[in-house]
Amino acid sequence: MTELALDLLVVDDEPALREVLALRLSGWGCRVRTAADAKEADAALRQAGADLVLSDVVMPGISGIDLLRVLRARDAQQRVVLMTAHANVDAAVEAMKAGAVDFLTKPIDYDALRALLERVSAERRQRDNDRALDAQLGETPSALVGESRAIRDVRAQVLRVASSDASALLLGESGTGKEVTARMIHEASARRARPFVALNAAALPDGLVEAELFGHEAGAFTGAVKARAGCFELANGGTLLLDELAEMPVALQPKLLRVLEDGRVRRLGAAKEVDFDVRVIAATNRGVAEAVSSGRLRSDLLYRLNVFEIVLPTLREREDDIPLLVRYFLKQVNARHGASVEGIREEALALLRAWHWPGNVRELRNVVERAVVMAGEGWIEVTHLPPHIQRPTGDRDRPIELPAGATLADAERVLVLETLERAGHNKAEAARRLGLDVKTIRNKLRAWGLG
Repeated sequence: MTELALDLLVVDDEPALREVLALRLSGWGCRVRTAADAKEADAALRQAGADLVLSDVVMPGISGIDLLRVLRARDAQQRVVLMTAHANVDAAVEAMKAGAVDFLTKPIDYDALRALLERVSAERRQRDNDRALDAQLGETPSALVGESRAIRDVRAQVLRVASSDASALLLGESGTGKEVTARMIHEASARRARPFVALNAAALPDGLVEAELFGHEAGAFTGAVKARAGCFELANGGTLLLDELAEMPVALQPKLLRVLEDGRVRRLGAAKEVDFDVRVIAATNRGVAEAVSSGRLRSDLLYRLNVFEIVLPTLREREDDIPLLVRYFLKQVNARHGASVEGIREEALALLRAWHWPGNVRELRNVVERAVVMAGEGWIEVTHLPPHIQRPTGDRDRPIELPAGATLADAERVLVLETLERAGHNKAEAARRLGLDVKTIRNKLRAWGLG
């Protein structure tokens, strides 16, 4: 049996019960002190704290519930379990409202007490781990959170790239942090005081990419009611991120290459070109060799942008960073939603470490946000995690079943949505599994009112 190694204070006016309880708890590996009443207990805790106070309810002078209120008023984190031989529903409700961890009846059920102490011990271990993680977060020099070798290498590459003004190409699966990395390069560079502009080629219809990129004059096309600067002008002096480069319309790529080579851009419908000074960073989740060989990406454009290449690791390749990332997102989400979730249970964290994370860090962030909203306060339990993480199965390999009498449109919808679910809602991964463009997935979801 595992030793619990907890510091406990037993408070009871019956000497025999104090002695029996202290002997049992000491045998479990706990360090036990005793007190005969609330006054002795208060003095003992002022001298040295305790992981848990086990207090009788009915005592001469100050009752156990009043002691609980005093201790919680002084330290909201103090954990107290109340014990009584006169249990009733009203007393239990009052104790829990006052902040008791639990309410035990005498004679004590030692199996239940052992289970309770094991939970407290696990929480103490997790708090110790969380303090260590908080210290690591305080020392993390960037938004690329993690201490794995892979992520430290990326941070070192970012600093090298930022020291120059050359173009860079960021490679990695969707959700690995390519935009975060591009912003880091910008913030570490001499251009940090100037704009950072990002254009996601996969998020726009092909017909709008050119106008967004280069800008347009009023009347240049239907709907262009007024002039608008493009990304190159907006990012002048700063950094432009061309995200999802392999989704850039093929017909537009020669013009983009010329603009990059000349350092001048002409708005759609304009008569003259304007100069710009922009550092360009490109990113893609596609294999660039495959994109070039399939004709989706021009090799000369790739060579122009790929002066420096940084490969972002998947979350599967940096599993040891998951506890630190969970802590980082937990603090962010608590602040955003006004929640007070303290931490995550060991068994829930173990499930997160075991998951294959097709959506990478973005998926983990969303899972933590869902869990915090579900929990609201206290601890993230296994039940607060999404069902597919709670009960991982071989669903990825199971054939997708269609409802009886399904039409072609029904079959398409089921196929796309089921594949998206199995891919952890990673649109790029779902598109890869289905052999489609990510734009097709986005368009279908929008058509179904789910985009």
